[in-house]
Amino acid sequence: MMVVLESENRSYKISFSTNLLEREVKGMHEQSWTFSILGIHFDGTVCSMIALTCVIVFLFIFLCSRNMKLRPKGKQNVLEYVIDFVNNIIKDNLSEKEVPTFSLFASVLFLFILVANVLGLATKITIGEDVSFWKSPTADPTITLTLAFIMILLTSYVSVKRFGFKKYVRLSYMSPMPGLLPIKILEEFTNVLTLGLRLYGNIFAGEVLLTLIAQFGLLNGAMFPIAIPIEMIWQAFSIFIGAIQAFIFVTLTMVYMSHKISEEH
Repeated sequence: MMVVLESENRSYKISFSTNLLEREVKGMHEQSWTFSILGIHFDGTVCSMIALTCVIVFLFIFLCSRNMKLRPKGKQNVLEYVIDFVNNIIKDNLSEKEVPTFSLFASVLFLFILVANVLGLATKITIGEDVSFWKSPTADPTITLTLAFIMILLTSYVSVKRFGFKKYVRLSYMSPMPGLLPIKILEEFTNVLTLGLRLYGNIFAGEVLLTLIAQFGLLNGAMFPIAIPIEMIWQAFSIFIGAIQAFIFVTLTMVYMSHKISEEH
């Protein structure tokens, strides 16, 4: 790459290598394998990782709920801890009487997002020209925005089912005054964007930094011993961030749910 600096009397030419930067940027824009059904193209990497996430969550719940006892121990303790943790989120944002209604949904949602967040931290599989076969599903904005849209849609569905359409419109969009209708409608779109992009940004940034650290160690042999502990530390930190983001996503979903089903908010 060459940069030319010009003044009135002289011009200076500065050239420098950008091979490392180009490789890093290339790694950030990796491709996924795709397939098509009836002419509709699908992201095979994302679809397969979502399926794997569902299988992991199902197996976790299935194995931890076998041979349940009155005095829990071992794997049953882990499952009950997760459920109690999520139930506390529901209690803090809705009420205790709503726990039986949303406990199963919120617990599965928390586990799904948690597994999806950390799945891409275990390994990285690329074939050919940086075609990725393994990554976190939530490192894709389409997935996180779709999840966010489904959550917002679900809150409206629950409200309509509970109050009827007319009362739903009055409570959700015309309270405390009808003049707030345009702002309330705009708020629905901003809720989808903030809920989805917050999750995507944190997970994607974590995977990008892991990729850069790995490339840094591989391209500089002398720095390889230093890159390994840095990679391990960042992986541990990314797992923590993944858990926090799962907690935030479920919490905000319950907050939005409370706005829709509470007559006073």
